[in-house]
Order: sequence, then C-alpha cells, then structure tokens
Amino acid sequence: MGSFSVWHWLIVLLIVVLVFGTKKLKNMGSDLGGAVKGFKDGMKDGSAPEQTAATPPQQVTGATAPADKTTIDVEARNKS
Repeated sequence: MGSFSVWHWLIVLLIVVLVFGTKKLKNMGSDLGGAVKGFKDGMKDGSAPEQTAATPPQQVTGATAPADKTTIDVEARNKS
C-alpha cells in the first residue's frame, strides 16, 4: 500500500480542478493566504510593547452634558 506516486497526485489534482474549477480554487487560495497574513500580523502586534501607556486615560463625566428630562435617577428614586 505504500505512498502514492507522482501520477496518483496528478490525477487527484485533476479531479479536484474539475470538481471545483480554477476560479474557486484561486479564491480559496487567496483567502487562506490573507488569513495566514492576518494571523501573523496579529501575533506580531500582540508581542509588541504598548506605546500609548504614557498618556493616562481620560475620564468621562456626566457634568459636561445637560441632563435629559426623560432619564430617571434610580438612586434618588429609591431614597424618596
């Protein structure tokens, strides 16, 4: 039973091309290549030290915007 020869692999390749077509195989190849590239970029970004740590995060407060008349303060409602 050993390994397949070159002729066996060529026949399998021919059957795959006949079933799927060259355009679909080309699209699958480019999608797979893009996925591998994205994975490598993600791994590279994950190991890089953060450069934005020098600036502290900004705190969002409700004092800058006027209160909406339809909102209800739950804590004030419970205290009454």
